Amino acid sequence: MTPLDLAGYLVAALMTAVALWRMPAALWGDEEDKRRRALWGCYAGFAAALWTKTRAVRIALNDSAVTDLAVLIKHYTATIAILAILSYIVAIYGRYPDGGAVPRHVRFARAIQQVAAKASIATLILLTVLFFTVVDRSVPSDRFVADHAGQWGATLYMSVFYLYLGAASAVCAYQWALATAGAGLRHLRVGLGMMTFAMFIGVGYTVSRTLFLWVSVIDTPSESFALRFDEVTEAAQVVLFAFFAVGASIPALSKGQRRAKLWRAQVKLHGLWRELMTAFPEQPFDPPASLARELTRFDTPADLRIDRWAADIADAVEKLRHYVPDTLLPAAKDAAAADGDTDAERAGPLAEAYWIKAALTAKNGGASASTAAAVETQHATDQDGEVAWLVRVATAYRTVPQDRAAQVLAAALPAAAPGPSTATATAAPRTASTEETA
Repeated sequence: MTPLDLAGYLVAALMTAVALWRMPAALWGDEEDKRRRALWGCYAGFAAALWTKTRAVRIALNDSAVTDLAVLIKHYTATIAILAILSYIVAIYGRYPDGGAVPRHVRFARAIQQVAAKASIATLILLTVLFFTVVDRSVPSDRFVADHAGQWGATLYMSVFYLYLGAASAVCAYQWALATAGAGLRHLRVGLGMMTFAMFIGVGYTVSRTLFLWVSVIDTPSESFALRFDEVTEAAQVVLFAFFAVGASIPALSKGQRRAKLWRAQVKLHGLWRELMTAFPEQPFDPPASLARELTRFDTPADLRIDRWAADIADAVEKLRHYVPDTLLPAAKDAAAADGDTDAERAGPLAEAYWIKAALTAKNGGASASTAAAVETQHATDQDGEVAWLVRVATAYRTVPQDRAAQVLAAALPAAAPGPSTATATAAPRTASTEETA
């Protein structure tokens, strides 16, 4: 196996990995993700085309009942992939508010939209006709361009495909170059820049190969030169797809990191949330399930689920204020301090964890509800801040033993004034008001 063959396998695997990675968001994501189905179709189409170019697959297909079948399948899948990427470009860059001046690149995208589908169908039909009529397929080929150099039938066939591929590459390069210049985020600018560079390679690839084929009709090159030219241009195409795959993945990394962060938050919040929802089963939209089940719910986006959990926890803690005395708050703070944790970043969440577990102990032990005590409010600046606080509380909550929580509750009860009202009131440290978390 030559280095070029090995590179072909690697870039095919890379494009396949990108297609598989982006498939869930394209098929089951929100409206923004659904608009990217066309881009996912491009990844999937090019992945299939690249596998037909790998040595084992192309030899098996080319030696099949239909000679050089790998070439036809490759061009079919690549044409569909190109149509998908053109559709994506139109969907993303072709939208513009009605009224007022329409930018030139938007007018250009709309013009492409009108001809892209028809051009793709015409290309597929013409390629099929030429492949079975004018291309010399008497002997299976390994390197189609090199093996058919100087043959007018194969030259005409490849020129049709390269015209379509080159035009699409030029459109993508133009649109992505404009998008790169206007991108405000660095990771987006880098990703678009790599994709733009890949498309410029694509333009050079198609132009050079088309010229080579037509010059070869006039002056047939030597076998060694044709093979060398084929290998050099194939290497350029490997570089093209590597830049395309990596560049297309970079802008999605921020969203992927965001989703990974939300998943980690769910893992850390689940224990606390489930215990509170078990104590107040009427609170959540759905009954609390196991962590594995919650993580595999695809009907609700992770960010929305985290927001609901944060609101559920806030409301449950608010209800717990009716089951414990005012003195539980200082008792929880004293317990956190007794643990030797004087750092406010850790002592605050630990104190609230003590308070919640002791309050749950009181509620589950049959304490009667009464008037809620005043609450000590700690305002979070945004929802991310609220979730970050709750994650720290949930992490501390897992370290609080049940018997220790019962001791904290017992220490708070003697300090309560007699009477049902004061015996069941409390104050709880919160990160945001009820109105904010709702």
